[in-house]
Amino acid sequence: MSRFYLTTPIYYVNDAPHVGSAYTTVNADALARWHRLAGDDVKFLTGTDEHGQKMADAAAKNGVSPKEWTDRTSERFRLAWDVLNISYDDFIRTTEPRHYETVQKFLSTIYDNGYIYKDVYKGLYCVSCEDYYTLEASDDGRCPIHHSVLTQMEEENWFFRLSAFQDRLLDYFEAHPGFVTPDTKYNEALSFIKGGLRDISITRTSISWGVPVPWDERHVFYVWYDALINYLSAIGYGRDDDEVEYWWPWSNHLIGKEILRFHTVWWPAMCMAAGLDPVHHVHVNGWLLIGGEKLGKTMAAEGAVKITDIEPIALSQEFGVDPLRYYLLRDTALGNDGEFSLEGIAARYNTDLANNLGNLVARVAAVVTSKCAGVGPAPRSDSSLREVADAVTADAARAWERFAPQRALEATWELIGATNAYLETHAPWKMEPGDALEAVMGDALEAIRLVAILISPAMPGVAEEIWRRLGLDASPSAVPFTTAVTWGQYPRGRHVTKGDSLFPRIQSEQ
Repeated sequence: MSRFYLTTPIYYVNDAPHVGSAYTTVNADALARWHRLAGDDVKFLTGTDEHGQKMADAAAKNGVSPKEWTDRTSERFRLAWDVLNISYDDFIRTTEPRHYETVQKFLSTIYDNGYIYKDVYKGLYCVSCEDYYTLEASDDGRCPIHHSVLTQMEEENWFFRLSAFQDRLLDYFEAHPGFVTPDTKYNEALSFIKGGLRDISITRTSISWGVPVPWDERHVFYVWYDALINYLSAIGYGRDDDEVEYWWPWSNHLIGKEILRFHTVWWPAMCMAAGLDPVHHVHVNGWLLIGGEKLGKTMAAEGAVKITDIEPIALSQEFGVDPLRYYLLRDTALGNDGEFSLEGIAARYNTDLANNLGNLVARVAAVVTSKCAGVGPAPRSDSSLREVADAVTADAARAWERFAPQRALEATWELIGATNAYLETHAPWKMEPGDALEAVMGDALEAIRLVAILISPAMPGVAEEIWRRLGLDASPSAVPFTTAVTWGQYPRGRHVTKGDSLFPRIQSEQ
């Protein structure tokens, strides 16, 4: 059995979750479900990032303590992910004792190894990013992401000797060409390293809301260097429940492109400094955009374009959980930017779900009910649909493995389209009951069985409902994928249920 340790970014709790964070989380969930379906031992981690100045400011603005604010807002993320049917195995909060213990152990190891020293930082800082910028990297003194005016800061900090790892990082990238995907992001990270690395500040004295530095009680760790370590906190680094050896060699981070440097430069160097191999793989997704502007939780600074918030629970209530999941997975390749719109969700819903998948399930169930006494026939081993099904299942499996849910679903819809075309060719609704009709319907039922398995990582609820309507036992994810997708397993004699429309069409006035 292979192992698959998958993490999302941990989301900052200065405000409620939005559909941009849902995009990453739903993709991660679908990948985790796929690997479980493939028979892997899976650990899927998500959670919330709860320290730093931005969070302390949000708490003060709302008249509560940082702990009260993090308790309240972290729960909103957990609720959103539960509504979206996110199958995480662990939800970590950076205010948990287990995280404090791991952070202090991990960074003390780096300190003991001689890679942390004290100095004074002077430069530009963005509170929203929780990040430093050089004047050259800024947008005329403004944050290039949030457009806010950068703050000039000067304070005594402890620094990490990032510069000591430039050559080691270059060697690592060369030896591991699949370390960062897609290739454009690999090249971007590599180019940044080649441009020269400066040592980085990892502590603060200007704030108190953070993990205390064990060797200097006046400092707390800068939020980013606390946050990155959550991936090790969840597998017990430095504690009695240590499972690092079991999970870390199979670790995969799914992140947004705005945090590329932290995960592909800072974090691997920190692991090396602690005597640990870097994360196995980092996949970088793009942004969801509205009118070309990044989705976010906050307003841009004065004079800048407003960043629109869209709340995922409300969207799921409007369109349904699985249709929303399908849109987020299908409309944008995981790695590209994508344009988000309500019209886009409605179009995917009506075309892919209502017209194609929903219509296929409905018409097959209707014919079996009216002409086969509601009892499903068996498929033929030599069906013309078999070749299509075999190609689609292989293509979809390859796509899931390479972090390409969009392509996996695109392949699945090729089988749906082929099955609808097969029915149009044979027109079983015009055929008389008998062997010929049963052969056609058996083939269609088998194709739908395979579709239910293929969509189960993306739309688990819909997949379960289709499975039930086919009269099948257990669930579409109960049998390992390679066994389950062998053509010809739909059993003769199961009762097929018509049921209500899976996807009632959305009218334009809605």
